[in-house]
Amino acid sequence: MFRLSEYMRQIVEPRPVRRHKGPVKPVVIWNLTRRCNLRCRHCYTVSADVDFPGELTHEQAMDVLEDLGGFGIPALILSGGEPLARRDLFTIAERARQLKVHLALSTNGTAIIGETADRVADIGFDYVGISIDGIGKTNDWFRGQVGAFDQALAGVRACRKRGIKVGLRFTLTEDNADQLPDLLALAEDEGVDKFYLSHLVYAGRGDKNRGGDASWARSRAAMDLLISRAWKAADEGRPLDIVTGNNDADAVYFLQWAQKRFTNQQIDHLRAHLEAWGGNSAGVGVANIDPQGNVHPDTYWSDYTIGSVKERRFSELWTGDDPMLAALRLRPRPLKGRCGACAYKAVCGGNTRIRALQVTGDPWAEDPACYMSDEEIGVESGDRVTVTPFRGKSSDPIHRFV
Repeated sequence: MFRLSEYMRQIVEPRPVRRHKGPVKPVVIWNLTRRCNLRCRHCYTVSADVDFPGELTHEQAMDVLEDLGGFGIPALILSGGEPLARRDLFTIAERARQLKVHLALSTNGTAIIGETADRVADIGFDYVGISIDGIGKTNDWFRGQVGAFDQALAGVRACRKRGIKVGLRFTLTEDNADQLPDLLALAEDEGVDKFYLSHLVYAGRGDKNRGGDASWARSRAAMDLLISRAWKAADEGRPLDIVTGNNDADAVYFLQWAQKRFTNQQIDHLRAHLEAWGGNSAGVGVANIDPQGNVHPDTYWSDYTIGSVKERRFSELWTGDDPMLAALRLRPRPLKGRCGACAYKAVCGGNTRIRALQVTGDPWAEDPACYMSDEEIGVESGDRVTVTPFRGKSSDPIHRFV
């Protein structure tokens, strides 16, 4: 996750660079269930409103939670599917709250009403992220259900009414990029705390619909708008927090924006902060546990499993000798192509490895969604990996819902 507003504020109010001492403990994104009332076009878990076999029992989930607390993870994000579809969600959340980790809920927002909204408030989630992918019918089309936009917006308002910190989550594609200004206006009108733009990742339905990924020009235009809004907010001391995810080239684009406007001293300070962050954090500062208890380097690496919490503790799996984790933790990573030659790989960390894997079959190839030109990143011009529409056949048992 690239915290655009945070780094923008470093220009206005510089603060010392924070560096990690010792191994990084990961933020854990825990997909509690694959059940979901929606059928989103970019869903990386290929969820649907059916029961899926093999999901962690309540007892297994509580054991996992105790291990996560003892391991000292800094934050836990409860996700799905739709996490509110899991019957014991609030029991899990209550215990997580007692363990004093930063606790977030990632939801489509449609169920945050009435008593459910009250429970979310009573537990004291530090943050609730609600996904909205366009205004009105556009969102409903993306999410496969008429009325989903109105229901999600009602969830946003229910959180605001109860004093819950809430943000909008938006996945950028060719089909909804033109609505980004309206969504930013919605965020400001509704008084939300955070706006999160996610670039499309080629996993689950997101892979099957990768032909609709935003073009490089669309991605750059989106960043221009976000940077403009973030600068205005930082300059005026306004609280809206803008972040992006799943395309760490955003940090390079922002750095080059800043280089045109600020002093060398300011840029050196900014770059030091960005390199301390290091870009893509899969397998380092981010981990994933899926509904069946399988552990992955992040939420999009569903085809690569480090192990299962049904057999070994998460803390043991994460600190073990898994070869992919070891490679992801190298700095620099063993990158190839444009990513390997890039002058900014210390900033972006090689971007999103799963896109490279899905398109080329090689996790260390260049990320095809990097929208920076060869000249901008200091590499020789040449042929680039391009994204072709998904041509395979789904082996998923619920492909009829896709």
